[in-house]
Amino acid sequence: MFNMSNDAIQEKVKNSKLHSFDDVKELFYAYITNQESRKLVEDAYELAKEKHKTQFRRSGEPYIHHLIEVCYILATLNCGPTTLAAGLLHDIIEDTDTSLEEIKNAFGKEVCSIVNSLTKIQRMKLSHRPEDEFVAEDHRKIFLGMAKDVRVIVIKLADRLHNMRTLDSLPPHRQLALAKETLEVFTPIAHRLGINTIKTELEDLSIKYLEPEKYQVVVDLVNRKIKYGQKSLDSFTKRIVGILMEKNIPFELESRVKSIYSIYRKIYLKNHKPEEIYDLLAIRIITHTELECYEILGIIHATYTPLPGRFKDYIAVPKPNMYQSLHTCIISGDGNIFEVQIRTKEMDEIAESGIAAHWRYKEGTNYNPKQEQKEIEEKLHWLKDLVNLSENEETSDAKEYMNSLSHDIFEANVYCFTPKGKVIDLPAGSTPIDFAYKIHTGVAEKMVGAIINNQMVPLTTVLKTGDIVEIKTSKTSLGPNEDWLKIATTSFAKSHIRKFLSKKNANFVKDEKITRGKQACLEAFKNIGFGESQTFQYIEKPEVLSHFGFDEVDDLYVAISNKNPIPAAIIDFLGIRPKEEIRLDKKERFENDGCPVYVNGASKIAINLAPCCTPIPGDEIVGYITKGKGITVHRKDCPNIINEKQRLIEVFWKPNLEKGNYPVDIRITCNDRQNLLTDVMNVLNQNGIPVTAINAHLHTSTMETVINVTIYVSDSERLQDIFNILKNVKNVNQLERLIH
Repeated sequence: MFNMSNDAIQEKVKNSKLHSFDDVKELFYAYITNQESRKLVEDAYELAKEKHKTQFRRSGEPYIHHLIEVCYILATLNCGPTTLAAGLLHDIIEDTDTSLEEIKNAFGKEVCSIVNSLTKIQRMKLSHRPEDEFVAEDHRKIFLGMAKDVRVIVIKLADRLHNMRTLDSLPPHRQLALAKETLEVFTPIAHRLGINTIKTELEDLSIKYLEPEKYQVVVDLVNRKIKYGQKSLDSFTKRIVGILMEKNIPFELESRVKSIYSIYRKIYLKNHKPEEIYDLLAIRIITHTELECYEILGIIHATYTPLPGRFKDYIAVPKPNMYQSLHTCIISGDGNIFEVQIRTKEMDEIAESGIAAHWRYKEGTNYNPKQEQKEIEEKLHWLKDLVNLSENEETSDAKEYMNSLSHDIFEANVYCFTPKGKVIDLPAGSTPIDFAYKIHTGVAEKMVGAIINNQMVPLTTVLKTGDIVEIKTSKTSLGPNEDWLKIATTSFAKSHIRKFLSKKNANFVKDEKITRGKQACLEAFKNIGFGESQTFQYIEKPEVLSHFGFDEVDDLYVAISNKNPIPAAIIDFLGIRPKEEIRLDKKERFENDGCPVYVNGASKIAINLAPCCTPIPGDEIVGYITKGKGITVHRKDCPNIINEKQRLIEVFWKPNLEKGNYPVDIRITCNDRQNLLTDVMNVLNQNGIPVTAINAHLHTSTMETVINVTIYVSDSERLQDIFNILKNVKNVNQLERLIH
């Protein structure tokens, strides 16, 4: 049978008169027979008609016509009664005095939830605003809202399709804004959902307004090609029909013309010449089984010469939007080139309606929206990636988010396989690291190598379509490192690598603080005559943990390293008295061999650099006498001794002091951006600056990142040099030494 092509049917729908609600009923009555389900849709229509009765569109039509057309589009996709009702009510909260509570009471929780999501999207009024990052941020909210319930996506696509069909009634600047947003936001979603009928029309309508002159050039080209190629196409199809009938293979045959937008892309974006577009005219053969698809392909290749490199088997390897078909290009007897698509009826329905065809409303089934959403995410794993990306706070820059969305999800056109044959789709340039994270985060974090097509390869290897990739893992793997951030290309992988490194760094910092806290305790107790074992026996007593509010002793040591509490406070709580008192004798001079500071006229007494202000050679310093602890050297501006008058003593840096390394805590305040911490670490490493601890915190209220670093320097002059180096790092605003 030779049927009218699907494109022709769609064109007929577009150009037909306004539909009435009776037209909509005729469609959904064909697949919804339950009276309660029908009444749900009819009641939604009656409420919408009543609430919107005084409202008109810019074209002058009553507003209810828009809602009817949206519902008509949904009904052509065989959407269920909940989706149809929500489609009729999608503007009722925004444009009338109706409340969500009323919707919930009248139509139930599901309809209310969908209408609520659509209302939030509508209130953004995206295309009314100038192009800036706030629009991109709202696009993030749109994708997150839509991804959590696929019915919201389908209704929003139907709503946008009818708005685009009636764009002529809007002023030019609004036409351009809506067309641009449609092309950037809605057509990629329609494509990834496989709803080809909506995607194709949205693309064609968008380019009609965005590039009217180029659009007309393509239309004229298509008309010429059809005029001169129709006779050849008729002859070609007639022969194919004859052969298939002779072989007793069941089939339907349709002809089609390539979409305006796809031709526009080839000519103006890919720089193809018009004569290089071979698949402008095509036929589609629909049969019953996969086996018959391959049988028909063999017959066509045996009858006509196939064009080399143009055969695609999307049945064996479906596209990520579930599209399945065989594609081939053949050269007819008169030299014309035609594309032939071969598929089953079910494949054809999914090819045109995508996800909407796969989950068409089926009367009498126990519909579970959560289960359906879970099944959809399993079938369309990119949808889960979309949710993860939209929820990920690390992609805080909205434009960066949109770029990641476009790269990671919409441009994922490299198809690789696991050893068990599962298809993993990735953007161009992806590596085994990206592949591993697409499988599972746990797999990636234990990865130690990759095998591609039975050969061990470096992690930097760029994957190609058709590669079979095996990820080698080990329980002893150290996990991701900084270099992985340079190798991975997807935002999903990079985000998880950063999280891993951040957690790893936090654990490292905690271990360092535990060590510092223990050391501070040892020094304090040593000064009053106690050894290591006695010190920890005292510190780790349950009453000490309870008094200072800690459950774990390690947490107490971390707090001690932060000077809250200080070891002296623990000594006071325990009521411990020093075993001997130390007095100063001003007739002697003492130099502690382990300290760069000396004191005039002191007996042999311990001299230590204060950990609170970390003095270094070149700083102005003063000594603080502590009973039982000796002398602690502070910077003169240290707030811990600035008000002290009685117990200070003059101290000096040793002359001709050999250069050493002294710890200094510094704070770097910056405007937040991607890779900030990595850049700071790189600068420190490149300049040979030892780092023993680093941590960063983002203040979301100011979008400032504060980085605290412990570095080792020889003196204050070297520290100033380091400050000058760090000032050149992009987005660094302030540098300061810390005093604890």
